[in-house]
Amino acid sequence: MSGTWQSINLPNQPVNAGTMLLLTDGSVLVHDEPNTLVVSGSDRWYRLTPDSFGNYRTGAWQALANGPNSPLYFACSVLRDGRIFVAGGEYNGGADQVELLAAEIYDPVANTWSNIGTPAGWTRIGDAPSVVLPDGRVLLGDIDTNRCAIYDPVANTWTAGPTKDDTRGTEETWVLLGDETVLAIECDRQPRSEKYVAAANQWVNSDNTPVALVDPASDEVGAALALPDGRAFCIGATGHTALYTMPAIANQPGTWTAGPDFPVITAGKVTGAKDAPACLLPNGRVLCIVAPFNPTNVRDWGSPLYLYEYDPPANTLSAAPAPPNGSRNPFSSRLMLLPTGEVLHTNGTSAIAIYSPDGAPDPAWKPSITSVVTALHPGWTYVLHGRQINGLSQAVIYGDEGAMATNYPIVRLTNTNTGEVIYCRTHDHSTMGIQTGAAVHTTNFTVPSSAPYGPYRLCVIANGISSDCISVAVTHKIWKELKWEIKEKREIKEHLKIETDGVKLVFEDLTKINEGDWRERFGEQGWGEVIRQLAERSDQIEGELRSFIKKEERPETGFQPTRVEEKAPEVRPPKPGRDKDEKEEKKGKK
Repeated sequence: MSGTWQSINLPNQPVNAGTMLLLTDGSVLVHDEPNTLVVSGSDRWYRLTPDSFGNYRTGAWQALANGPNSPLYFACSVLRDGRIFVAGGEYNGGADQVELLAAEIYDPVANTWSNIGTPAGWTRIGDAPSVVLPDGRVLLGDIDTNRCAIYDPVANTWTAGPTKDDTRGTEETWVLLGDETVLAIECDRQPRSEKYVAAANQWVNSDNTPVALVDPASDEVGAALALPDGRAFCIGATGHTALYTMPAIANQPGTWTAGPDFPVITAGKVTGAKDAPACLLPNGRVLCIVAPFNPTNVRDWGSPLYLYEYDPPANTLSAAPAPPNGSRNPFSSRLMLLPTGEVLHTNGTSAIAIYSPDGAPDPAWKPSITSVVTALHPGWTYVLHGRQINGLSQAVIYGDEGAMATNYPIVRLTNTNTGEVIYCRTHDHSTMGIQTGAAVHTTNFTVPSSAPYGPYRLCVIANGISSDCISVAVTHKIWKELKWEIKEKREIKEHLKIETDGVKLVFEDLTKINEGDWRERFGEQGWGEVIRQLAERSDQIEGELRSFIKKEERPETGFQPTRVEEKAPEVRPPKPGRDKDEKEEKKGKK
């Protein structure tokens, strides 16, 4: 079994859609990436926003602020606060093999770019590998030496990281594991592998891979990512795959086993991932992109695309349908897992396709909400508590450059009356780790100022898998205002009982009514509607209330449009390999 593809044809689509990043408000940031001998990379960025019912295929494109550089093949990540980290670029505009030394931050709220400096003593970044660590810092590899550097987004500082085993990390795939380590397959010293242990801030040996995964002619390898069972699935450029199992103690080597091989499609050619993306689907299978190529020809990158789904329990590879935009090389492809569980595919052209996988996630993989406020106000920010809200995997990865992970929570509201969908921007997650088990973690989410009042179902999504939803309401701030006036006047002389339309409210002590218990008292009714009814009834019995909120002092109630004081979203301002000759061999593909 496998999924189905559909093309996306919308106004204002990027001409050369390439690298994608899932923003924490559910929209997709897309880089315009021309890849020709004359022009390589651009400074143009776009945003794809789903329609009002959460459908990306019928969404809308918007051009964003241009970046400070025009990179192609660069490091990138979504940070813990929701901003975007971009560093390097193997190419920059029309410049040939510049291995750009640059790093910047994109703020999607302000739609602005800021330069953040580069690691001390570095002269090139280029197409370096990178990964966001569980504590939110970014680990970046050096394409020339065994150095690495760590960027702290909070302090806006670079520090030197520990040295690696191999001397050139330019083509390595780095994969975050559940024990807070980062696995790296060494491309210049295969079959060796190593891993970064975050707790000790050191690289340690993780033993040899059981099969060759790195193409010796180009030093290229495919993607690797964590599976729901905790193992890492690694895709080779050699036609082989391998599986890594974490040890009981993080700084120990762990164990490797061989995975299934991709079938030979063309005689004399290898079917492999010579720079290509992969995506962990919500059903637990891995969508892989490969192509047949001549292993003796360093300039042969393979074409056309062949897609497979890897099934971990069965340890098998099954053919999947090719996308309608699958005529180019695998290195041009990018995949992005959406909150809907669908997958976007771009290939450096205006042709964009979306994959709808079959099956459903194991219920044990779902994130869960343990606590969240149920009366929400437009423009306000709240804290959601839950388990596994960062998911079980980075879920999406390209290889060396282009880390497009989705291991962070997305909050979605669905109107129970209309079915319309609203995404709330999440930020400042308590962790960027994966497979956090029973531990309760948090994220902040901001309700859009434009959110209509009404009843909703709220869920948190990680890796395209939704939690069970809970009922909430987007309301006026009327209850806090009402409770404050009651508390200040303190002029109620007797208990009051009001019955209206079957809703019973007993004011035994109005100062003790909790905002959070409205649901127990009023069921699915919106709080604003209840207050409106309360206001109407209070007109009739104003004499009993004496000076309790005089009619002319009472605020407007109900769901009529009113001006709501907005709380501005928090924006944290920033505080003050290989030789060129070898890289030029890659020019034929990039």
